[in-house]
Amino acid sequence: MQRWRALIVLGTAQFLMVLDTSVMNVSISRLVEDFDTEVTAIQAVITLYTLVMAAFMITGGKLGDAFGRRRTFTVGLLVYAVGSALTSLAPSLWVLALGWSVIEGLGATLVLPALAALVAGAYRGRDRSVAYGVIGGLAGAGIAVGPLLGGWVTTYLTWRLVFAGEVVLVVAMLCVIRWIPDAPPGPRTKLDAGGVVLSAAGLALVVLGVLQSSSWGWLKPRNPPFLLFGFAPTLFVIAAGAAVLWLFCCWERRQEEHGRNPLVRLSLFGVPPLRSGLTMLLCQNLVLLGLFFVIPLYLQVVQGLNAFETGVRLLPVSVAMLLSAMSGPLLGRVAAPRTVVRSGLLVLVVAAGWLLATIEPRLDNLSFGLAMAVLGLGMGLLASQLGNIVQSSVGEAERSEAGGLQYTAQNLGSSLGTALIGSLLIGALVSAFTTQIENNPKISQATRHQAGIAMEAGVSFVSTDQVRAAAERAALPSSETDALVDSYATAQLNSLKAAVLAAAAVPLAAFPFTRRLPAERPAKKAAPSAGG
Repeated sequence: MQRWRALIVLGTAQFLMVLDTSVMNVSISRLVEDFDTEVTAIQAVITLYTLVMAAFMITGGKLGDAFGRRRTFTVGLLVYAVGSALTSLAPSLWVLALGWSVIEGLGATLVLPALAALVAGAYRGRDRSVAYGVIGGLAGAGIAVGPLLGGWVTTYLTWRLVFAGEVVLVVAMLCVIRWIPDAPPGPRTKLDAGGVVLSAAGLALVVLGVLQSSSWGWLKPRNPPFLLFGFAPTLFVIAAGAAVLWLFCCWERRQEEHGRNPLVRLSLFGVPPLRSGLTMLLCQNLVLLGLFFVIPLYLQVVQGLNAFETGVRLLPVSVAMLLSAMSGPLLGRVAAPRTVVRSGLLVLVVAAGWLLATIEPRLDNLSFGLAMAVLGLGMGLLASQLGNIVQSSVGEAERSEAGGLQYTAQNLGSSLGTALIGSLLIGALVSAFTTQIENNPKISQATRHQAGIAMEAGVSFVSTDQVRAAAERAALPSSETDALVDSYATAQLNSLKAAVLAAAAVPLAAFPFTRRLPAERPAKKAAPSAGG
């Protein structure tokens, strides 16, 4: 039992890192109310959290190499606790963004790469496969507990208590931090500051463009702050981000050519299993966080559910993900990682198709629950394999760097999922609502014109009650108000279907990238673990 003590601390940290986002996703409507803001503002805060992690995760891995992984892990937990404390006391949206999105995000960039490397360093062979299965399972547990715990606390107490509780949990982990075996730090090298700036700027521009596409428009201007050649700036901002990332790659090659230590050794992307594993992680989190944003949003805004009721609706996906992620070591005895990952992708496609078939004005039937459980099964199958694939594809010296890339891929996927799937939801809402009112003879041309002006000024996902109140303030006839509300309700349903359909396309697009995943089962015998 003593050899698994390290896994208790490391697994608790993984659980903590996942808990935050799932709590925020079921608390959207309460956050909108508490901070007197809009859904798109909360979407931006959630996206910023994962973007900060994606932008600085590799830097965190480098710091772990230079200063020692356990020391960096410890400092990361302290930073995370400071951010959690500030979040629990946040009086305004910008303080929430500072405490949660920035400070907690930076703490996570120190914790997670070190965590991945510490697991790999503490365990070998079959033990390592078991350890990564447990880590994946605890990530699923965070997703499982987050909606229920966060939903209950948000509904009956306050969401702030979740973040206060995180501080207590961090203190408990710090008391037993020496359970984790440490490796001596590597030689101190100068941090590649240019690489840090270029990578962070490039990723930020790409995600910003995707996030703002719903309000700016992709090409046709909707409500942008400025125009470029008469077009919305969205694609130009994304292209600028891509150009900065290209400069980042050039900079990294130049660093290597001059014998300096680059932020990322681009040669790592030449390792096929690592490259494929990172691609799968990005796709997995894009789908998961995208759906975990739009489905709770629909449940709360359209159906009027509170945070706890929303958490109950998400329970099937969470429990199924936990159980299937924990089955990784067992699956490894009968199937190769590539087979398990491919099965997971196919299950995700089936789940998305099933979800599409169950989307109705009320998402509370058995079929919806089963579809969500199948979604969790697919996510868990991926989670059971991908961490071990990434870490096992490199040597001991590259552990932290691979961990940084692993969590960069995960959080970039999360950022893009929340931004892209969320913006598609809003964009589809505008398109569907426009079509509905244009084709409805009960709605006058003047009302259509007013609705068009309102949509050009900016759209948020609001309830039909708010639409009705706005129509009544405009002194519309009751028959026209009813027609407008019915059109908006239909548009909400169609926009959710469009978002789920977009999510379904991701695992299909990812399937060709599984070709270079390991096609052989892990070795049956485990070497002695470093943990005991």
